[in-house]
Amino acid sequence: MLTVAIVGRPNVGKSTLFNRLTRRTIAIVDDTPGVTRDWREAEGQLMDQPLRVIDTAGLEEKFDNSLEARMRRQTDQALKHADVILFVIDARAGVTTLDQHFASWLRKQKKPILLIANKVESDKQEMDIQGDAYALGLGDPIMFSASHGIGLDHLYMCLQPYYPAAAVDEDEDDLEPKFWSAEELEAIEGNEDFDFSKALPQDDPEKPVRIAIVGRPNAGKSTLMNALLEEDRVIVGPEAGLTRDAIAANWTYEGKKFRLVDTAGLREKARVDDKLEKMAVEDTMRAIRLSQIVILVLDATLLMEKQDQQIADHVITEGRVLIIAVNKWDLVENKTELIEKFKTQLGESLAQVRNLPFIPLSALRGQNLDRLMAACLQSYDIWNQRVNTGKLNRWLESKVSHYPPPLNGGRPNRMRYITQINVRPPTFAVWLSKPEALPDTYKRYLMNGLREDYGLDGVPIRLLLRKSKNPYAR
Repeated sequence: MLTVAIVGRPNVGKSTLFNRLTRRTIAIVDDTPGVTRDWREAEGQLMDQPLRVIDTAGLEEKFDNSLEARMRRQTDQALKHADVILFVIDARAGVTTLDQHFASWLRKQKKPILLIANKVESDKQEMDIQGDAYALGLGDPIMFSASHGIGLDHLYMCLQPYYPAAAVDEDEDDLEPKFWSAEELEAIEGNEDFDFSKALPQDDPEKPVRIAIVGRPNAGKSTLMNALLEEDRVIVGPEAGLTRDAIAANWTYEGKKFRLVDTAGLREKARVDDKLEKMAVEDTMRAIRLSQIVILVLDATLLMEKQDQQIADHVITEGRVLIIAVNKWDLVENKTELIEKFKTQLGESLAQVRNLPFIPLSALRGQNLDRLMAACLQSYDIWNQRVNTGKLNRWLESKVSHYPPPLNGGRPNRMRYITQINVRPPTFAVWLSKPEALPDTYKRYLMNGLREDYGLDGVPIRLLLRKSKNPYAR
C-alpha cells in the first residue's frame, strides 16, 4: 500500500486533506494554527487505490527544545515512513518565505514530492498562485481544495507512478462479530446442541489488537506509548494537553500484532469549554469505542480521582477490556500502603467488574512494561472466552437448586435455559418465566457465579434476561 505524508507550514489545510483522503473526520480541524502536534496515520482511499495517509504538524523554523521544535522533529520521523510527500501551500496566502525554506529542505529528503496548492476555489486564485508555485522548484502544482474535494482526480493521476503493483484493501476489525435478532434468540432456546464456538468467527491473527491509552492530562500516556514502541513516536513534555489527536502506531509484541492509540487527556466535562479540547475529547471517545483493550493511566502521586472513575466506568459500559496502569510508581515511597488504597478504591468505585488488573509501573524508566502487556494478553483471552451450552445449563441448575430465585406472586420464577450469545465481552442469555420480576440482587448472584466458576474475573460481562415462550422447556 502506498504511504503519503502531508506536510506544510501551519494552517494550510493539511488535516482537512487528511480527512478527505481517509474519508473520515479523524484529524481535528480548526482555524487555530498548530492544532496538529504529533504525526498520525490512517488508511484511506483515492478512487480505486488504497492509501496509508500520514498527517503531520505544521512546519516551524525551530531547532531548540520548544514545543514547535519537538513538533518539527516529529515531522522528520514521519517522513521516514512515507513513499511520497504531499507538500501543501495556501493559495490564498501565496508562497511565503517559510514555504520557500521548507521546499528547499524537502528536496534534500530524496523522496518524490507533489506540490499541492490548497484552497483554490476560483480561476483567479489559480492564476495568481501558479507563477509563484513554479518558483519552488517542485514541478507543476496540483490545484486543490481539500474542503470541497476539488483536484482529487489530478492528485490520483500524479500518484499513478508510485502505486504498488498490487494493493490489498484492509478492513477494520469487526468489534461486534454477530448481532442476534429476537427471532434468532428464540430459536436458540432449549437447544443444548447449539455450538457457540462455531456461531462466531475466531480471531484473525493477521489483524492487530487495538489498544487505546487513556487518562487525565499529564498522567504519562504519551510517555507510556513511547516506552512500549521504544521510540519518540509522540511528543512528551511537562505541558498538560500536548496530545490532541488520537495517534495510532502499529507494533508487534512477542509475535502478536497490536495497534497502539495514544489519546488526548480527559478532564471533567464542566471544565472542558475550549472548542479544540471538545473535539479532542470526541476523538478519545471514538478511540475507546473502536479499541479492544483500554489502558487507563493513573498518576500514582494523585491516587484515583473522580474523573478516572468516570473514564473507567465508560470503558466498562462500552464492554472493553480495562487495564489500570499506575504510572510514576518510582516516585512513591510507601508502595505497600498505596497498593492497598488502590485495591480499596477499585473495589468500591468499579464493583461491576471484580479484580480489575492494575499494574504499578514507570513509563519514564520502562519499568514493569512486560507485566502490563502480560495483563493485557491475559484479559484479552478472557474477553474472548466461550463456554459450552451444556455445561452452562448444568451450572444454572446447580445455582438455582442452591439458591432459588424469589417467588413471584407466590409462584416460582423458573429459570429454564442459559447460553452464551456473544464474546467481546462474554454475553449470556437466560430464559425464565418472569424476567421483569427477577431482582437485581439475583442477577448479580448469577453474574458473580459466572465470574467465579468460569474464570471471567477482570473483564465486563453481560447477562440478558428473556421470557421463555415454552413452559415445558427444560
